[in-house]
Amino acid sequence: MNGATTLILAAALAATACGVPFRASTPGGFVELDDQTSYDYRAIAPEGVALGVRAINIDGKGDLPFWTRAVTLRMRQLNGYAVVSERDVKSSDGTAGKEIIFGHDEGGKPFVYQVRLFVAQNRLFIAEAGGPQAAFTQHKVAVSDALDRVKVKCDSFLSPVFASRTCRHW
Repeated sequence: MNGATTLILAAALAATACGVPFRASTPGGFVELDDQTSYDYRAIAPEGVALGVRAINIDGKGDLPFWTRAVTLRMRQLNGYAVVSERDVKSSDGTAGKEIIFGHDEGGKPFVYQVRLFVAQNRLFIAEAGGPQAAFTQHKVAVSDALDRVKVKCDSFLSPVFASRTCRHW
C-alpha cells in the first residue's frame, strides 16, 4: 500500500468508528432533537411524550439481569416510580432484552416511564419512552413501534468493532 491509500483507508475507518452503535427511527407525530447531552437519540411529541436511546459503555461489566435490577432499584428508590410490569423482549435484530414499565404520580397526575434494556457490543442500551399517562396512551402505538424497531447490532461486516452512526440511518 502506498501512503495515499493508507491515508484514505485510515480516514474511512475513522469515519465509521464514530457516532452511535444502534439504529433508531422517529415515529410520526414526533420530531428528533439535536444536540442532546445525555442521550444518543431523542425525539419528542408536542404533548410531552419523549423517546430516547442511550448506549453506555460497560466494558463487559454486568449482564442483563444485573442492569435490570440496577435500573429497577434506581427508579423505585431514587425516583419514586412503581413497577407496573416487566417482560422479556427482543430488539429488531434479535438481541434479548428486558422491558420494564413504571408508573409515578406528579402533582396528582399519573406519568408512565417505559424502558427496554439490552446488553450488546460491551454496552448497555437503554431505549426508553415516558410522559403524562394520557398523552402516553395517545402515542402508545407509535412508541411501541419505535421501541420495537430499535436495533442494537449493526449489519455491517465491520460491526461491532466499527459500529457507527451509519447503523442508525440505513
